[in-house]
Amino acid sequence: MSSPVLYPLGKATARLLLPRIAPVEVRGLENLPDRGGALLLANHQSALDPFVLQTWSPRPVRAMTKSTQFGSPFMEWVLPRLGAFPVRRFQVDPQSVRTVLRLLEAGEWVCIYPEGERSWDARLQPFRRGALRTGLAAIHRGIPVIPVGLDGMYDMLPRWGRLRRPESVIRLSFGPRMDLGPFRDRRERDDALPEMRTGLREALLELSGEAAREDGLTPGGSASPWEEVSSP
Repeated sequence: MSSPVLYPLGKATARLLLPRIAPVEVRGLENLPDRGGALLLANHQSALDPFVLQTWSPRPVRAMTKSTQFGSPFMEWVLPRLGAFPVRRFQVDPQSVRTVLRLLEAGEWVCIYPEGERSWDARLQPFRRGALRTGLAAIHRGIPVIPVGLDGMYDMLPRWGRLRRPESVIRLSFGPRMDLGPFRDRRERDDALPEMRTGLREALLELSGEAAREDGLTPGGSASPWEEVSSP
């Protein structure tokens, strides 16, 4: 469970420090549910992604985090208080999936990065099957699954790189809930896996600005998909 003291303190600190590196713009807050649980599926460009997503989310977010991050006594103590819970990478981890579903059914918001690791080149990587199946399981239970796009994070802190000031703003965009289901049984849910993969990929490419960059429509100009982004 997140700490009622440490979690808000971490958010306040991030709100103070991150805009000194780059402005943060947010859109799509109207797509988030007013009550109940929600599963947020975000692209992963940087180690700082959780700080931006959790800081500018209107409600606390629990984040699935690779188990190796819990390796020291200090991190084992502080990460759960900041909303993190462990998952074993590159293997089936039923316990982490049960944790996600339990938190969602308890009305909490949970974030998963379906690529399973940070991008090597700022481009969206293939999704882990387990993350997609977890999303389908949430939809099967009637829980909203929201795609979340992060843009500019790789420019600020690339994988194996140093912290730097990006040339543009950091953008966080919450998309509409995924329109899949309901499923009558597990077999029908499993059959929806290709549709889940395609739909999520299209949504994240759009929300992260990658689709527009590939079309040559950004940065700037009237064709930018970020014109109506509002700063919180």
